Amino acid sequence: MRESNSKTDSLLRYAFLIILGLVMVYPLIWLFTSSFKTNADIFGSSKLLPSTYVWDSYVLGWQGTGQYGFQDFFINTLKLVIPTVVFTIISSVIVAYGFARFNFPFKTILFSIMIATLMLPNASIMIPRYILFNKMNWLDTYLPFIIPAAFATGAFFVYMMIQFIRGLPVDLDEAATIDGCNSFSVLTRVLLPLCKPALFSVGIFQFMWTWNDFFNSIIYISSVKKFTVSLGLRLSLDASSAVSWNQVLAMSVVSVLPCILLFFFAQKYFVEGISTTGLKG
Repeated sequence: MRESNSKTDSLLRYAFLIILGLVMVYPLIWLFTSSFKTNADIFGSSKLLPSTYVWDSYVLGWQGTGQYGFQDFFINTLKLVIPTVVFTIISSVIVAYGFARFNFPFKTILFSIMIATLMLPNASIMIPRYILFNKMNWLDTYLPFIIPAAFATGAFFVYMMIQFIRGLPVDLDEAATIDGCNSFSVLTRVLLPLCKPALFSVGIFQFMWTWNDFFNSIIYISSVKKFTVSLGLRLSLDASSAVSWNQVLAMSVVSVLPCILLFFFAQKYFVEGISTTGLKG
């Protein structure tokens, strides 16, 4: 009797999770199927599958409507995102290593200031940053994204790495020091291999946030030839009065695909990094 009840409970849990999963995934499914619909089908019918299939929406959407195609926006986004992610990981690890393993003057105050920056709303620092980057002639370039990332300005990522490194036994550092390693060697040879889950988490978060960033991109980038994917999608809506929504939705699918693939390929390390960050051992 108990065994049958446990099986029933398991089936109910699985059924609930499947239904919940379908509800969560349904917008992506609708996005994909609607990329093959006509405008009349998109706005005139609530059916998931199109009545009339449009097979060239991806080809035409990729070609674009002006001088620059969607492949240009994709390349621009990679030029922005990859250095930003790499510099974020490197700088966050170095700063977090200092806070987690070393004692130095004003450590507590500096750590408190860093955490306090998490409380600042983006709107309060938007104008000062714009004025600063304008005086440095960084506008209409990717430097406002890349250079700050090289100096560990992402307090969230630094804090995540600090908590992860604090969870690693200090005995490992001491053993490596006895074997002749200096501080840098301890970081690169001992701690970094163990920090792989946290590094993947930082990389995935920064990749998705930078890839999908529209607000900062539209503030700092003004040339169409330097537009990112998010700005390219917006440009396709301004290209003409008659919008081919199947092409816009098709390029939306293409735009979200890298984030989805990255998450699924790295989800093992991502989940492990999130679950272990903040635990002290």
